[in-house]
Amino acid sequence: MRKRYDKEFKAKVAVEALKGDKTLQELAITYSVHPNMIALWKRQLLEHASMLFEKEGKDKASEEAERQKGELFKQIGQLQVENEFLKKYKQLYGTDPKW
Repeated sequence: MRKRYDKEFKAKVAVEALKGDKTLQELAITYSVHPNMIALWKRQLLEHASMLFEKEGKDKASEEAERQKGELFKQIGQLQVENEFLKKYKQLYGTDPKW
C-alpha cells in the first residue's frame, strides 16, 4: 500500500531540506521518507514558491473555470427554453415542427 503524506508534513520536510542543516539522507532517516521524495518536495516548493506572493482572490485557472461555468449555464438555459417550446408546439399541433 502506498503511503500518503499531508501537505503540512511535505512543507516541513521541504523547508528543512532547503535550510541545508542536514543532508537528504539524514532527513530521510529522521522522517522515514525516501530521499527522492524529499528532493521532489524540495523542487516543488522552489517551483511554486512564487504563488505564495500572488494577490489573494481568484487565480487565472479559477477565473477560466468560472467563465466556462457561466457559459455552460447559459447553454443549459437556452436548451431548456427550446425544449419547452418544442413540447408546447407538439401539444398544440400534435406533431414535431418541420424545419
